[in-house]
Amino acid sequence: MPLQNRQIAEHPFLREMYEDPYYPDAVLDRCKAVLLRLCETIESERPSDLAALYVLTQAATAEFNDLEAEFEAADSEIETVAREVIAEDFCVIAAAYGFSNADSEELLAGRDW
Repeated sequence: MPLQNRQIAEHPFLREMYEDPYYPDAVLDRCKAVLLRLCETIESERPSDLAALYVLTQAATAEFNDLEAEFEAADSEIETVAREVIAEDFCVIAAAYGFSNADSEELLAGRDW
């Protein structure tokens, strides 16, 4: 399903990580897929409030948790820079869908990284 939100469709997810060879592109592609699925889910389910949005973002966060082993297998990890980039993209997604007042910690609640 093509994304309807133009801002999101044009956003360069994880750009800083793709520019750094420390992060393997194959794993980043899986991370980007998680973010795009999150956007598709937001567009299809249309959460009515922050609580409903947080349920969706926390499910996406759990998917990122599952990818941590893949980073490690590629001699990489979700460290400080990665955490900031990922958190920033979650905030971009929230704002693009009308939740500019979302709390970044709540968006990523449950993260292991």
